[in-house]
Amino acid sequence: METRRFGDNGMDVGVVGFGTAEIGFEQVADHTLDAIFGAVFDMGINIIDTAAMYGDSEEKIGRALRGRRGQCFLCTKCGRCPPRRRSIRGLYERAHRLVQYRLMRSVDERESLDWQPRVLEWNIDQSLRRLGVDCIDIVLLHSCSEETLRRGAVIEVLHRARQAGKARYVGYSGDGPAALYAVQCGQFEVLETSINIADQEAIDSTVPLAVRHGMGVIAKRPVANGVWKSDHRPEAVTNHAYWDRLRELQYDFLQDGHAFETALRFTLNVAGVHTAVVGTANPEHLRRDAESVAAGILAKDQFDAIRARWKTVARPDWVGQT
Repeated sequence: METRRFGDNGMDVGVVGFGTAEIGFEQVADHTLDAIFGAVFDMGINIIDTAAMYGDSEEKIGRALRGRRGQCFLCTKCGRCPPRRRSIRGLYERAHRLVQYRLMRSVDERESLDWQPRVLEWNIDQSLRRLGVDCIDIVLLHSCSEETLRRGAVIEVLHRARQAGKARYVGYSGDGPAALYAVQCGQFEVLETSINIADQEAIDSTVPLAVRHGMGVIAKRPVANGVWKSDHRPEAVTNHAYWDRLRELQYDFLQDGHAFETALRFTLNVAGVHTAVVGTANPEHLRRDAESVAAGILAKDQFDAIRARWKTVARPDWVGQT
């Protein structure tokens, strides 16, 4: 596995990382999980991306990493995962927030419980417990708004976690104006953002600036979720924008047998991208994605053709999809 220096962070990361949303949200048999993580380590994939809200993915990762913690970097996200409403913790946090608002007005009534500092701290502690580690390599805010970032409290939570030895590096996962502010504010070491053949806004906006700031850059959704395979609009709302865009972009290479390889190599050709996390619950798909990068960088004329097609067809509202 080719590795790249992760910005100024002193880490060398494999160009392909493993995203674990699928294994967290799907019922995956133990033998399949063994095969998936076997493939991860066999192929030299050394960055594993997860989140507090990805079902039971952190528990599964924790079990898989027993005795192998030193073989990979762990990246998780906090936020978008408040305690269950009827749980003791959930009842307590909601009551505490209500008291803060009514007595001290120290909480914005519009602000979601997801982004309350106490809840984020709880997210991080839960992630440490589920992953079975004392320190997580990278902790990211999971796509909060620019407004929330500007208030500063959520950023302070991550800085405290780093100072306490719970995280080595901190960052932001998201797109658009919020991602741009996350880079500009100079408070983070890592940016995770959507980059693929159907999502190229970040190539001209946040990624070049992140490089100048010495940030590590993780590309999420690097193959646009493979939505071109479907003849009909996907049921998942998160795939609608990509499917609609690709219908207009009409890339020729999507019709040949190397579409996944070309799409992934395109993302990895973007200057400033250090690793692209691919998510799957199928070990053979993971092997396919990892082995496709062995073909090397995409030919310049093909990369330029994809970029030129995007610039010709893309409309102003084709923004990054978080």
